[in-house]
Amino acid sequence: MTIKNALLVDDSKVARFALSKLLEGRDMEVNMAGSAEEALDYLSANNRPDVIFMDHLMPGMNGVEATKAIKGNPETAGIPIIMCTSKKSQSFTEEARNFGVYNILTKPPQIDGLSSVLEQLNMDVTGGTLPEPPELDFAGQTDEEELLDIPEDAALELSPKSETKTNGTAQGTHPQVVPLTSDLIEQIARSAVKTHINNRLHELLSSLFDEQFDHLKRVLDETSRKQEAVIDEKLNAVAEMVDNRTANLRDDVAAEVNLNLVQELSHVRKELAKNNGFTAENMAELKDHITSVQTIDTEFWQTLQSEAIQQAHEISRETAEDIAQRTIDLFISQQRSATSRIYTIGLAASLGIFTLGIAYISGLFG
Repeated sequence: MTIKNALLVDDSKVARFALSKLLEGRDMEVNMAGSAEEALDYLSANNRPDVIFMDHLMPGMNGVEATKAIKGNPETAGIPIIMCTSKKSQSFTEEARNFGVYNILTKPPQIDGLSSVLEQLNMDVTGGTLPEPPELDFAGQTDEEELLDIPEDAALELSPKSETKTNGTAQGTHPQVVPLTSDLIEQIARSAVKTHINNRLHELLSSLFDEQFDHLKRVLDETSRKQEAVIDEKLNAVAEMVDNRTANLRDDVAAEVNLNLVQELSHVRKELAKNNGFTAENMAELKDHITSVQTIDTEFWQTLQSEAIQQAHEISRETAEDIAQRTIDLFISQQRSATSRIYTIGLAASLGIFTLGIAYISGLFG
């Protein structure tokens, strides 16, 4: 929703309070003014609100005059004004729209009527269809008083002069003259008295409402304080009672726990006393266990011995084969070495004999 803040202008605290609660229920920020003059000062010193709720009848400057002043100022002329009044006739609505009122809200305001007015305003603001501020001619305008049954271009005379007026030139060049008769004087007097009585009655009612509101607020505040004091007293009493009962409960629980612990410890002590030392059954179980362990150890050692003997046989066989192979290789190498020596000796001997022969032969022939 584009309408976020509003200015309430009303001389009645009760009316301001009632309407502000409705607006705050729609998440709107609300500022208040107790008179039209205060509202004009607020508008000149603060940011412009999204909408103004203007009371109709107020002491001093009334709602109509304040609306004309707001619409006559270019800086505030665009603010939509909703007039709050108990007077909602069709003629008054049209007249109010002529001097710049956006819509009429019937007093006392109801949530349905307020919602309808605000929804229409929101659509107009969003769609840019707000009516343009009227061009007001403040000279000679009247306020919200009821209009007398007198033509707009009429003038008043203290006594009727012309019973023999011509109907041509006189009517064309002079305004219509209305004689100031006793009936007209009575009508003017009644209108003035009625306006004065309405204003005075409104002031008295507003004062009465304000006094009742202040009295009711004081009574409510005092009642609220008394209720808070009574509630605090009751809560303190309940808290004290709960603490006492909780303390007793803690003591009872602690005693019960201690008793159970003592019983459990006594039972455990008795069981330990019964199981102190080895019994015959324990000895028999231990003997059986040792016998089974010995049987397992014997079988294990026998298995280890068999495996060791087999491994020794394998190692002996492999060692013998290796020794035999080395002996054969050594013998072959020795045989080859002996044959080589014999051949060398034979060759040397042959060479020696051959040399001696040569030498002998040489000696013979020499």
